[in-house]
Amino acid sequence: MNQHSVEKIGGTSMSDYPAVRDNIIKKHGSDSPYGRVFVVSAYGGITDKLLEHKKTGQPGIYALFSDSINDNDWLNQLDALQHQLLAINSDLFINVERRQEANRFIESRIKDVRDCLSNLQTLCQHGHFSISEHLDTVREMLASLGEAHSAWNMAHLLQEDGFNARFVDLTGWDTDKQVCLDERIKAAFEDIDISTELPIVTGYAHSETGLMSTFDRGYSEMTFSRIAVVTEAAEAIIHKEFHLSSADPRLVGEGNAVPIGRTNYDVADQLANLGMEAIHPKAAKGLRQNAIPLRVKNTFEPEHTGTLITSDYVSDIPRVEIIAGCKGVYGIELFDQDMAGNISPYDTRVLAILQRFKTGVIAKDINANTITHYVSTNLKTVKRIVKALQEEFTDSEVNQQKIAIVSAIGSDMQVPGILAQAVDALAEQDISVLAMHQSMRQVDMQFILNEADYDNAIQALHRRLVEIHDHGQAICLAS
Repeated sequence: MNQHSVEKIGGTSMSDYPAVRDNIIKKHGSDSPYGRVFVVSAYGGITDKLLEHKKTGQPGIYALFSDSINDNDWLNQLDALQHQLLAINSDLFINVERRQEANRFIESRIKDVRDCLSNLQTLCQHGHFSISEHLDTVREMLASLGEAHSAWNMAHLLQEDGFNARFVDLTGWDTDKQVCLDERIKAAFEDIDISTELPIVTGYAHSETGLMSTFDRGYSEMTFSRIAVVTEAAEAIIHKEFHLSSADPRLVGEGNAVPIGRTNYDVADQLANLGMEAIHPKAAKGLRQNAIPLRVKNTFEPEHTGTLITSDYVSDIPRVEIIAGCKGVYGIELFDQDMAGNISPYDTRVLAILQRFKTGVIAKDINANTITHYVSTNLKTVKRIVKALQEEFTDSEVNQQKIAIVSAIGSDMQVPGILAQAVDALAEQDISVLAMHQSMRQVDMQFILNEADYDNAIQALHRRLVEIHDHGQAICLAS
């Protein structure tokens, strides 16, 4: 059985090379740094510049290119990005020759992108060609720049620091051969001896079907997961800039939020649904099916063992493990008197519209004559969805409202009265609950609230359901 680990390093951590080297590469608990594969993200904020800002939706190069066929705003943004990447190189590489080599590598990639997009833009100014047919490919090509840059840099920086590191490029940049993701990984690792080398692998991997069409910004986690599965890793590890904690320490206080230590993949899925990904659910599926445990560690606290996620873990006593949530969510409500007793056709048509705008659903309410979908997207997209719904359902009433979702999550929350205690904790703070959900699976409760109540709700639920009494025991929710 293989004993190596496959480890993913997040973008914020990647932006601090000394911390990565000293806290991750060197701090391995043994004399040897080898027996590990590292899958790296782009430096913090770079993928936002390449595509669009993940939270605000501010357009990056991809969004600017896809929205206009005639202007060169995307080209100006690409030039600005090149300056930023070269500035990163300047900060990282003291050796002038190695810095120049690093610059030549990324400048060559950017030149290829610039030439390709310029030619495509010219081509699509003719009526016989549609830019929309090529956008998925454009998005993948742009995304690959970030991970190629960071992986090349890290491999060569580690070489300068005495490690036998190897840059492993899964972007498919110099090949015209279309293969599936697993085949690309197998080919890349054929001649790598993990026991004596440190593979530094691009978080983006090219495949014949395209990762981003399915996983979008979760593509690096899918690459990470498949490498762990294909190479039969003993453990998968994600290094982030924070612990997987009982709540956001910035909201509930550093002394009150604690690393949760153990949980299961079901809980990880609930977090991913809120946009607080420990790992993308589809990436977690491969790890779960192959019984590969996942550990989430804090780059900046290397001695801490982090949080171990397995398939079979259930808390010793039924309890809430995490209070989490998301703001910037919109509730899109469709009301139709004729819906009563005939909901399914309405629901199918609404979901088709949401899929057309590539909008994921966090939660959904249904009653006799109303369907409400809670979606995490920008206001521009919400307005387009509402307009499409009004055109599709001309006799229906369509409303939208900006809200927040706060969840209590745990591997086992089968505690009598837990829902009542949660609602009471919110009521004590004069927080109105607009809607709520508790599934029969008993792993989460969701509360739909006014966005202004988000911070207060996180704090109130954490105090009541999670925080520790002075005698050191978890709150007994049944009391």
